[in-house]
Amino acid sequence: MLAYYFNLALRSFRRNRVLTMLMVLAIALGIGASMTTLTVFWVLSGDPVPGKSDRLFYVQLDPQPADSYTPGDEPPRQLTRYDAEALLREGRAQRQALMTGGNVNVEPERQGVDPYRADSRYTSADFFAMFDVPFRYGRAWDAGADERHERVAVISSEMNEQIFGGGDNTGRTIQLERNTFRIVGILDEYRPTPKFYDLNASNGYGAVEQVFMPFTTSRDLDLARSGSMDCFRARDAGQKDTDIGAGCVWIQYWAELASAADAADYRRYLVNYSAQQRTAGRYEREPNVQLRNLMGWLDFNQVLPSDVRLQMWLALGFLLVCLLNTVGLLLAKFLRRSSEIGVRRALGASRRAVFTQCLVEAGTVGLAGGVLGLGLAALGLWAVRQQSTDYADLARLDPAMLLVTFALALLSSLLAGMLPAWRACQIAPAIQLKSQ
Repeated sequence: MLAYYFNLALRSFRRNRVLTMLMVLAIALGIGASMTTLTVFWVLSGDPVPGKSDRLFYVQLDPQPADSYTPGDEPPRQLTRYDAEALLREGRAQRQALMTGGNVNVEPERQGVDPYRADSRYTSADFFAMFDVPFRYGRAWDAGADERHERVAVISSEMNEQIFGGGDNTGRTIQLERNTFRIVGILDEYRPTPKFYDLNASNGYGAVEQVFMPFTTSRDLDLARSGSMDCFRARDAGQKDTDIGAGCVWIQYWAELASAADAADYRRYLVNYSAQQRTAGRYEREPNVQLRNLMGWLDFNQVLPSDVRLQMWLALGFLLVCLLNTVGLLLAKFLRRSSEIGVRRALGASRRAVFTQCLVEAGTVGLAGGVLGLGLAALGLWAVRQQSTDYADLARLDPAMLLVTFALALLSSLLAGMLPAWRACQIAPAIQLKSQ
C-alpha cells in the first residue's frame, strides 16, 4: 500500500510541479543550512578520547600569594615546574604526564629540504599511552628515558614524510636545534578534536605537534617554549622563569585514574600535597585544588567557539521557518484536492488511509528536499573550509551526519505534513459530492 501511495505522490508532483518545487526548495534550504552548522558543531564538540575521557583528569593547584586571595577563586590553569615534577615523581595516578609546548629548528639531511621551524611538545613517557596516541612505526620512549634525560624523539607522520620521504625510519637520527636525537617512534594519523591536552595554545583545533621529546631533555638543552606563562613572584638573581624554583605557572599536568570513582581519593592526595607545601613555606594559601575530567575541562574552558553555537541555533530557526512555509504549501495543495479526497472517502477509503497517503506525499517531498539539501550542505561546508579558522579543514560530512541529513529531512517533512494531512482527512465526502 505504501508503494501505491508513493506512486500517487509522484503523479501529484507532476500535476503541481511549481508547488512541488517550492516545497522541495523550502525543505532543502532549511536542511542545507542546518546540516552545515550541525556538522561543524558535531565535529568541534566531540569526545577527543572516547571510552576513557571520564578517567582523564586535569590538575590545578594554587601556589600564589595569600594577599590577593579571595575564597572561591579559581586556581591557576597551569602548574609550576616544581609541582609538576613532584607530582610526576610521586606517581599516585595510574598514568601521569607533564607537558608544555615549544618549537625547534629542524635541519633535514634530505637533499632539497631546507631547515624549518616545527611545533614541538616536551612531555613525559605516559603521554602516548594515556591519550591513546596511535603509532605507525616504533613506540614511545619509556620512563627510564625521562629519568636519563635521553635525546630521543617521536615525530609525526607529516614530518617523517617531509624529511625522510616516508617509511620506517625509527632508529635514525634527526637534528633539532643542532642536537642529535634518535627517533624511537613515528605517529600514525592523529588529530584529537579539540587539541584538549593544551588549551593554552592558540590553535585549539589545529594539528598536533610535529615532534615530541622528553621534558627533561628539553630543559637540559634550554629549548624554546611556547604558550602562556604567569609569574606570581619576582625571580631571584640569575634565575630564569623556566627554572625549577621559579614562581611561574606554565606546565600542563594530566592524570589517568583506574576509574572515575578514584577521583575523590586523588583529589584528597592533591589537597594533602598542597597542605604539605604550605607547611614547608612554598604555598601561602589554604589548599585550593581543582580536578576536572576531560569533558569537564573542555566545558569549563568553553572550547566550542560561541559563534558556532549561535550559527547552529540560527540555522535551526531558519529550518523552522522553512517548515512553516512547507506546512502552508502542503495545506494549500491538499485542500485543492478536496473533491478527489471526497470521492475516495465516498468509495470507502478511511480517514486513516487518506491521512497516510498525505503523509507519504509529504515524506516524499522531504526525501527530495534532503537530496538537494545534502548538496547545499556540501556547498556550505566547502565555504567553511575556505575560512581562516583553525578548525576549517575539519568541516566535512561523515557517514553518521549523512544519515542524519536524510533522517532530519524526512522527520521535518512528516512534521510539516501532520496538520495538512489531518485537515485533509476531515473533509466530508457528502459535501464534496454535492458540489460536483
